[in-house]
Amino acid sequence: MPAIGLVRRPRFQTGCFSMSDSEQRPSRVTTDQQVESPDWEDPLQTPVQFVRGVGPVRAKLLEKLDIRLAIDLLYNPPRDVLDLSDVRQPDQLEAGVQQSVCGSVVDTESRLTSNGKTMSAVLIRCGRAFVRGVWFNQPWVLKKFQPDNVVLFSGKPKLHSGRWEFSNPHTQWLEVDDASSEDGLPVAVVPRYGLTDGLKMYEIRRAVKAAVEDYVDLVPELLSSECLKAWQLLGIREAITRLHLPKSMDEYRAAYRRLVFQDLVEFQLAIAMRRRVWWSGVPAPKMPCNAKIDSRIRRLFPFEMTTGQDQAIADIVADMNAGRPMHRLLQADVGAGKTAIAMYAILVAIANGHQAALMTPTELLATQHWQTIDKALAHSRVKRLMLTGNLTASQRKHALEEIKSGETQLIIGTQALIQKGVEFSNLGLVVIDEQHKFGVGQRASFSTGSQTPHVLVMTATPIPRSLCLTQFGDLDLTTMSDMPPGRQPVKTFRVYNANTRKRAWKFVRERLQEGRQVYVVCPRVGEVDENDQQLQLMFDDELPLESESKLAVPEEITGSAEELFAELQEGELKGFNVGIVHGRMNAQAKADAMDSFRTGETQALVSTTVIEVGVDVSNATTMVIHQAERFGLSQLHQLRGRIGRGRHQGFCFLFSDASATDVVKRLSAMEKYTDGFKIAEVDFDLRGPGDILGSRQHGALPLRFGHLIKDRKLVEETRQAAVELVKSGQFDGPLLAPLKSAVLDRFAELMDLPRSG
Repeated sequence: MPAIGLVRRPRFQTGCFSMSDSEQRPSRVTTDQQVESPDWEDPLQTPVQFVRGVGPVRAKLLEKLDIRLAIDLLYNPPRDVLDLSDVRQPDQLEAGVQQSVCGSVVDTESRLTSNGKTMSAVLIRCGRAFVRGVWFNQPWVLKKFQPDNVVLFSGKPKLHSGRWEFSNPHTQWLEVDDASSEDGLPVAVVPRYGLTDGLKMYEIRRAVKAAVEDYVDLVPELLSSECLKAWQLLGIREAITRLHLPKSMDEYRAAYRRLVFQDLVEFQLAIAMRRRVWWSGVPAPKMPCNAKIDSRIRRLFPFEMTTGQDQAIADIVADMNAGRPMHRLLQADVGAGKTAIAMYAILVAIANGHQAALMTPTELLATQHWQTIDKALAHSRVKRLMLTGNLTASQRKHALEEIKSGETQLIIGTQALIQKGVEFSNLGLVVIDEQHKFGVGQRASFSTGSQTPHVLVMTATPIPRSLCLTQFGDLDLTTMSDMPPGRQPVKTFRVYNANTRKRAWKFVRERLQEGRQVYVVCPRVGEVDENDQQLQLMFDDELPLESESKLAVPEEITGSAEELFAELQEGELKGFNVGIVHGRMNAQAKADAMDSFRTGETQALVSTTVIEVGVDVSNATTMVIHQAERFGLSQLHQLRGRIGRGRHQGFCFLFSDASATDVVKRLSAMEKYTDGFKIAEVDFDLRGPGDILGSRQHGALPLRFGHLIKDRKLVEETRQAAVELVKSGQFDGPLLAPLKSAVLDRFAELMDLPRSG
């Protein structure tokens, strides 16, 4: 990844630099195999092997860490930092004061307390005394500790039965060379870097120290003095020095803040530029919504809008009448009523004489939207059709003719809407549902011709605000957090052994006997194949290490929707009408299966994640999710959102025998929280943005220092700073020309930004 804020040449390889033969050969070799550095046009681009103390052997190892040039060492962020400035001996500890102790692990234990909680403890030896760390209801923590591990406990200790004890201490594992510098003197603050096989911590520290001493004065400052003062930032050279060679934690924090701030502000500036490109393009049609239009639309809904829905409508109506393209993200929790908002916006566009399109990621969701909207518009004159990839050639030809002529006003479909041959007559609004299922570039696919249509992006996967301000920072944001009246939160339970599983199925049968319906969800359709194994390995915290290395699949994971369907008919759900639906079925078979469940003929429906979004059966009150560890939190929340949509209480059972730390945390979060926005924060903290945004978006946040959860306050600050720089015109002025150049070098290709204008 390019170093932050610097224009980089291509990586060092044959032919990248113009050198004479004599320059390409080392002038001499030192005893430690280091090659004397030739003179480079830009010293910061010096290949890392020529940095003092590195040499060709270590350079090969550093290359595995994406460190190839001198500047890569300067911008190589520590993975963490040890604060040894207040490490005490046990007899120096004070109760209730933040401090640390260092010692080696001698024993671990786990037991139940009198009130039924699990207490896990680790005993460490600190000199001649012992100190204990304790955790409640976190049995997985003991797996991290091995005998003789040297660890640092930090927290506020208390005396318990004559021994000092840290409750839920912050723990860091020390390495042999963490506690002293190269010259053997004690070090108060120790940055620690990522390593690779064959590379020692002291070796990378020595290389970084040499790079700082020899090259840091050559690093250009991209921010103006006014920016540094306004944002209270260190200069770049001082920041790099203090990051790698801090004398105190305050120095390290100030340095870290500068580098994170620049990392994030460059990203935010790129997003602000993309927003400006969108707004400064061709105009969008004005679409007023007067009282008459509003009244006619609201009569179609058999319910009163919530406060959140009314606010969303107000935001959208204002955008559609502004004369510039609407570019808005509407995010709502599962069941908050975003389909009604989409329908309102669509009808505003049609009332103003324009076509509207609604695009979804799956045919099932497109069909669900079609059924909902078609029913609502049953007595209207709005001409509508559904366009998917499953139309026959003649059906597709006829549909395309109607779209091109403008005869059809509303088109609902999948990605078939942006395929070759689709021409709109007067497209005024595009609604894109479940944006995280699409690539970012598909938002702009409709923007052709003399006018740009308004775009409303919707998602029922709540996204943390910090992520919205980055990945979706070029969109205006509307969030609906309230729910329709009468909706009850679904009660969720983790089922992790045979006894709880037996009780769960008994409960399910009782609900079915009462006349309710149940979903049984599986992660796979049929037999295990290599692709299924690779998919399982994506969740590398859910299988034991020895299984991962052999591509083994635990016994429970061999269960599939088809197998479970057969088992339930003769087992736990014998005597009930059980159906099945999955992605390998053809469109008609899926529609028939869903219709049977929707009418109540099918009492229990075994399904894969095809029912994740868009399916609405109010009588379905119970869900059993098999192998729940194979789903991310956001997906589990989406699935759970299919139940409890009527007047009856909803119940969700998460079946999983997995005991890995991440799995337990995820499933426990599902038990604890029903708020999708809180779940999104937990999900993001555990797994990063990829799981929330979908696989196509994974890795689309090229941040080197910034972390969207840990640095969420700076995300807000840099967002505000970037918008102000672009709006005021400072970003286009001569003082910030180096910064603008760096932003374009990093993000022009990723975000389709023009390099001129």
